[in-house]
Amino acid sequence: MNRLDKFSNEIFSPAIKIKDIIRNWADNYVMPMRRQYDEAWDDDTIVEPALKALMIDLGFQKVFIPAEFGGWGVAESDYLGTFAALFFEEIGRADPGIAIAYAAGFWPLMIIAAKPHINRRLCAEFAPMYTGDKPFFGGVFMTEPQGGSDIENLEILHGRTIKTTAVLDGDEWVINGHKLWPSNSGGVADLIGLVCTTKPGSDDEKDIAFIFVPANTPGVTQGKPYEKTGMSADKNSDVWFEDVRVPSWYRAWGPGTDALYFREVITMAMITTGFCTGAVMDVYNTLYDFCSKKTLNGRPLKEHDAIAAELSEIVTGIEVSRVVLYRMARMLDRPDLYGPRWSAEVGTKARMYKMFICDQVMKDCEKAMEILGTYGADRQWDIEKHWRDLKIIQLWEGGKQLCQMETARHFFDCKTL
Repeated sequence: MNRLDKFSNEIFSPAIKIKDIIRNWADNYVMPMRRQYDEAWDDDTIVEPALKALMIDLGFQKVFIPAEFGGWGVAESDYLGTFAALFFEEIGRADPGIAIAYAAGFWPLMIIAAKPHINRRLCAEFAPMYTGDKPFFGGVFMTEPQGGSDIENLEILHGRTIKTTAVLDGDEWVINGHKLWPSNSGGVADLIGLVCTTKPGSDDEKDIAFIFVPANTPGVTQGKPYEKTGMSADKNSDVWFEDVRVPSWYRAWGPGTDALYFREVITMAMITTGFCTGAVMDVYNTLYDFCSKKTLNGRPLKEHDAIAAELSEIVTGIEVSRVVLYRMARMLDRPDLYGPRWSAEVGTKARMYKMFICDQVMKDCEKAMEILGTYGADRQWDIEKHWRDLKIIQLWEGGKQLCQMETARHFFDCKTL
């Protein structure tokens, strides 16, 4: 345990035990292999032993399933945000790509399994898949070729750019469309939480639908994984839906309510910024060792004023970023104080916190690479891997631009952004 662990241990009392479990898993299954994971952009089998150990052997696949359906019930608890922040931070320390492959698997469940809205019929349908004896992956599929992150820009567009359609035919939805970039696509996802429209071109949010689609349903085609700059353990691809039929009750809630709780799904995704703080905590460990052992003029690097000044700025950035992360977690855990997680205010603040953390950890990684010099670009040291992975996290969920627009709208009443 290093000096940076104390903060989260104070925030959440079970932290030490959880950290020990995840850290032991990471040290045995991830750390020795993460360079190989980084190369396996088109192969999901190489990470299977690590994910099976985490999800099945340790039981963490059951975390967000309600207790009445055989899970741990964290999503219906009063500490969902804090647990997620700590858990994602510790996995992100090892490999952010594996962290998102795990976390995205539960993302679609947030709309049906999180307190105060639990769809018991759908939980009963899908819970056995998550409580079984093999890894099971989900994903929220929303981004489309023509509009990028437009679907998340609900305050302005209200879903009118969504092209993937769902038409009710008797007691079935018939779905057609094209998605791209969803986490756990490329053949990984078993269960899709699909964002679509029941009336193309409509800006009435009652026409936004969130429908569950088992990935093996006829008409669903997942393309080959993209070759990305980082996050290789997270597979992304194009996905096509051609006359895909699912039961009508696979819609999460219904007109208006789907869009309302989809806002919460987006907001909860911001807590995955814990991957970032976890990764820079690993960077801190590398820096500590490097600057203690490498010498200049007979003294360790850390004993030189110029280096010590940079080190202090890096660790300050890490510590403040973690404070912001756990502030976000508290906000998500206390709707009685801050408002529901689907509210515009909570959603905006979550994006604002995500933007700050991503900007800060990128600066911290860049400073660390500069201190290490040529070692900073050497793959053996893994700092450049974290740097590449963190850049992708900065870009997803609408990137910095959507975070900026939503922040300006809320705090400065901007009307046309």
